[in-house]
Formats: sequence, C-alpha cells, structure tokens
Amino acid sequence: MAENSNECTHDCSSCNADCSSRNEIVHEKLHPASSVKHVIGVVSGKGGVGKSIVTSMLAVAMRRRDFRTAVLDADVTGPSVPKAFGAHGKVGSTGDGLIPITTKTGIDIMSVNLLLDEETSPVVWRGPVIAGAVKQFWTDVIWSDEDYMFIDMPPGTGDVPLTVFQSIPLDGIIIVTTPQELVSMIVEKAINMASLMNIPVIGIIENMSYVKCPDCGRRIDVFGKSGTEALCAERGIKFLGQIPFDPSLASLCDRGIIELYENDYVDAAADAVESFVSEK
Repeated sequence: MAENSNECTHDCSSCNADCSSRNEIVHEKLHPASSVKHVIGVVSGKGGVGKSIVTSMLAVAMRRRDFRTAVLDADVTGPSVPKAFGAHGKVGSTGDGLIPITTKTGIDIMSVNLLLDEETSPVVWRGPVIAGAVKQFWTDVIWSDEDYMFIDMPPGTGDVPLTVFQSIPLDGIIIVTTPQELVSMIVEKAINMASLMNIPVIGIIENMSYVKCPDCGRRIDVFGKSGTEALCAERGIKFLGQIPFDPSLASLCDRGIIELYENDYVDAAADAVESFVSEK
C-alpha cells in the first residue's frame, strides 16, 4: 500500500512499499465485557480441505483439556461450524452486546448462521461488508473468560483473511492442507501471507491424507505421496500430523455431534498450540 498515493490499491499482499498501513496495524478492541487470552487462526490456501472440521476438532480437544474455548466462524459465506456442533437458533443479546451460543460441552460459538432467519439463506454480501461482520464478531460479542479462541478463516488470501490478520490480535495460525502437490503450492501462499503480516505459523496439519482399507487395514494414499512433511522441514514449520478419510467424522458433523469424536487426529496440533502460547 503506497502511502500518500492516489494509486493505492489497499492490497498489502502485492505491495512492497514500507508504509504505516503495513507497519502500524491497529487491532480492534474487544467488547468491554469480553476476555480472550489466546487467539488462533485456522487457515487454508483454498477451499474444500476440511478447515472447518479441523477447527471444530481443535476446539473440542482444548475443551477436553478443561480450557474455556470459543470458535469465531469467520467463513461468512460458507459457515459450517454451527452445523458440526448442532448449534441452532439465534444468538442472544443483552442490549449492549451479542451472546454467543454455547454447545453441549461448553464451547462458545458465533457464526453468521446464528443470526439468519433461515440457516440455508445465502449470504450475498460484498467483501467489505463480510469483513465488517467479522470485525463485529470480535468487537460486539461478549466472549466470557475464553482461554482459547479458534477463528475458522475463509479460504484464500483475500479481503476477510487480511481483515482478520490486521484487526484481531492473533497469537498464531494453523494451516490445513491436503496431500496434492497443487495444494502444497497454495499452502506456500498462505505461509507467505502470514509472514507478510508478521503472524507466526504454529504448524501445518494435513487432512484427507489416506484411506485405511476396511478389510485389511492397509493404508492407501489416494492422492499419491504427500509432500507436506517435506515442505514443513524446508520452511522450518512444525508438521502436526495427518488426518485420514474417516467417514465417522463426516457422520458426526452431519448429526451435529462433533463433540463426541473419538480419535487422536488433532492431539499433536493441540499440544503445539499449548506449547506455542506458553513460550510467548
């Protein structure tokens, strides 16, 4: 973004100018009644890699460790977090702020789907309006004593991810990917965007990594050999493990009971989050 220039595109990701807009990021203030200790963004370079389910599982994992946990669903045009948790109906209001819906195990959730009259109504908004809504999820919602907030980011490196990076004080991000080589290239874009915005990458977790044969238990690499671990080693980023194709996870999400999952797929990622914030 070129300071004092009429040609500014407001696109920091494609600009090399050393201006105040890049260096003096001003985070939005939380609601006065809110308290959030740590904020972790869950990011993907493209859609369809399972970012929302990883976000949901991470929130459940941290809640199982007796932390107060929240999910801010910033994927405004594709909000799937409420469905995974079986969260329905509209959020409450005190007149001074919005009250997130609390799941069965005590996870606080805010999503645009919890504000709509009909869950299936499309959100046909332009980028700046979506970005403004995400800011309001941070500033106008009363988040009560949250130890960890996970932000389910929209895919890519556009308006809304940029808004979150600039407006909300992220401790760090976790990147979700799949094994295809094309996706690995897009992951590098997400890594570079985080670097550009001075946001640490806690690690990368690979979803849809393989299938286990139901008869013999043999591992089948559907997308071929993964390059994610090698990419992590090359970039000095923690590799947080692999999640297989698991029909039981899809079933739990469809039924709104992701809090009942029984596996250790995101345990390494949860360990990395705890370790990362303790070292800050």
